[in-house]
Amino acid sequence: MTKAQLKQLEADLWSAADKLRANSDLKSSEYSIPVLGLIFLKFADNNYRRHEGEILAEFQKLKGTRREKPISEIALEKCGFYLPDHARYDYLLTLPQEKDIAKALKEAMKAIEEYKPELEGVLPKDEYFRLTRDPKTKDIPNQLLKSFADIPADFSGDLFGQIYEYFLAEFARSEGSKGGEFFTPRSVVRLMVEIIEPHGGKVFDPACGSGGMFVQSAQFIEEHRRDVRSGRGDVFVYGQEKTQETVNLAKMNLAVNGLRGDVRKANTYYDDPHESFGAFDYVLANPPFNVDDVSVSSIEHDRRFNTHGVPRNKSKLKKEDQGKETVPNGNYLWINLFATSLKPTGRAALVMANSASDARHSEADIRRKLIEENLIYGMLTLPSNMFYTVTLPATLWFFDRAKTDDRILFIDARNVFTQIDRAHREFSTAQVNNLAIISRLHKGRREEFVELVDRYFAFGMERLLENRKRVQPVSGQLLEVLEDAAGKKAVGELVKQWAGLGKLEARYDQYRKGAGDSAPIEKRNKAQHQLREAFDPFFTGLHEGLKQLDRIVRQHEKEQAEAAQKEGKRGSTDRQTRALKTALEELHREVKHAEKFYQDIHWLQERFPRAEYEDVTGLCKLATPEEVAEQDYSLNPGRYVGVVIEEDGKTEEEFVEELLNVSAETEQLINSARQLEKTIRTNLKLLGGAL
Repeated sequence: MTKAQLKQLEADLWSAADKLRANSDLKSSEYSIPVLGLIFLKFADNNYRRHEGEILAEFQKLKGTRREKPISEIALEKCGFYLPDHARYDYLLTLPQEKDIAKALKEAMKAIEEYKPELEGVLPKDEYFRLTRDPKTKDIPNQLLKSFADIPADFSGDLFGQIYEYFLAEFARSEGSKGGEFFTPRSVVRLMVEIIEPHGGKVFDPACGSGGMFVQSAQFIEEHRRDVRSGRGDVFVYGQEKTQETVNLAKMNLAVNGLRGDVRKANTYYDDPHESFGAFDYVLANPPFNVDDVSVSSIEHDRRFNTHGVPRNKSKLKKEDQGKETVPNGNYLWINLFATSLKPTGRAALVMANSASDARHSEADIRRKLIEENLIYGMLTLPSNMFYTVTLPATLWFFDRAKTDDRILFIDARNVFTQIDRAHREFSTAQVNNLAIISRLHKGRREEFVELVDRYFAFGMERLLENRKRVQPVSGQLLEVLEDAAGKKAVGELVKQWAGLGKLEARYDQYRKGAGDSAPIEKRNKAQHQLREAFDPFFTGLHEGLKQLDRIVRQHEKEQAEAAQKEGKRGSTDRQTRALKTALEELHREVKHAEKFYQDIHWLQERFPRAEYEDVTGLCKLATPEEVAEQDYSLNPGRYVGVVIEEDGKTEEEFVEELLNVSAETEQLINSARQLEKTIRTNLKLLGGAL
């Protein structure tokens, strides 16, 4: 299944599920658990179905021998689940209408928990009774079963986990700040993981929410397994959350993704169920920001929080308030916890409010101590509007207890984002890669930079060659529709421009042979620059040709509409023209998609032309201890990286034209405002006279 198909499936499933909720009076928080329970049930059945033949074969083979085993034991060995007949998805889907579906679902969930003890008490059971007792919602369980039946039976845990995470994200959107308690956007987590690079071991999240950090860590390990030389390719996760409902979500998410772990209900400020001090290889978390009601007396003697200093109020309490002191802000409790939870070689990544980077008084003392002990590896400022439920600007903190370089890497990523709707942004996969490669260049891993550029070239070339197959049919359609000389000439220019791809393909093949993996970094980097420069005029000419054809086709469409109107016909354009217009637009989109990877190459090469780390104004800076001290130990990347004025790519004529348009629009708005003011004054006078 392609990424586009998966996105469409996710959207279709969510639309179907949310439509059912919208027709009831359920809140998203009330609806999410039973929905996610059914998605989990579908995954369990998919997983079991893939192993069912093997399970039955083993059961028959051992039956009647001294090694005979219950089929449930064999199933747990083969796939981690045992599903008796009454817990199978098809059984529940095809239950007769008169059967009690809520009772059947409860029995199915109980059966899964019976044979998988770590899920005991986790899966939703009685929640389905509430739905079926209300006439407005009684059909929802059956409708959801039908909707989720569309999930392909051959979906792997990874793809299924993506659907699960997608639903968590959508519930977070729907639920406002409460939903945000258990979801951190996937692209933010992915960036955190790509920078701390967890290659197996013990991963800790003391504010784990739905477990998304753990899932991303496991996926990173799987994708980079070939790079692991230490044999520590597996991961065991430890998490804690203060609400049982969220703990259950996390446990379900771990099971969906086949992860081993221990998630417990605990208030991290007061409880330490995993004995976290110095215990973990990696820590990943997005804790709650700016909590101010934590009792100082409960944490001041806890080495998790006091090793680098305890945040305290500046002014002394009155005598009658002694013993009731609370921390002014809990942010530095979390920062302390992440630093103290690491092993001597451990690394951590956490999301924190921007304000913590410059916090003063006792927090500043803690920050200075962390810096002087060389625990801070790097700081990265996130763009605004990255989170579904909060608008506070945030910064990623990175710790490394084994670092030897006493400098701190600052990255300002506020201008690196992809707009997904009016109010929300995310990092694209390429943007995550591009930001993470800065850290790897800093560590001297230049070969990974040229490998990333190679991947971009390979993907872009593949898309262009695929697009070329569409050019001939679209050109034929254009020639059938466009009869004037200008149109035919434009089609010829487009075909000619695409023909140039053959030369670029040959040059790309030559590059691959001459600058292979064994070539020196400098040689590969130089060849990559030359190859990218060869593509620049190709894309420029291609876009010009497509824009020209767009204008010609739109003019043709306009002329058709005018002719139809004169003849009194309703249809504005014929079917052939509409199909051509659609095909041309699709081709243009595909070209832009392929070009995006060359733009990413340009972004990287422009900033790191020698394929090695260097400070880039407005993006990154390696700051020495002396430079940090000069800034009063601030950890705000903006203080170090500087600012750069980005070129907008407009010509002088385009800028003047845009300025004139804005001026004309402003004049029009001013005139409208004057007219409105006049009308209001007149109406007020009329009202005054009437009274």
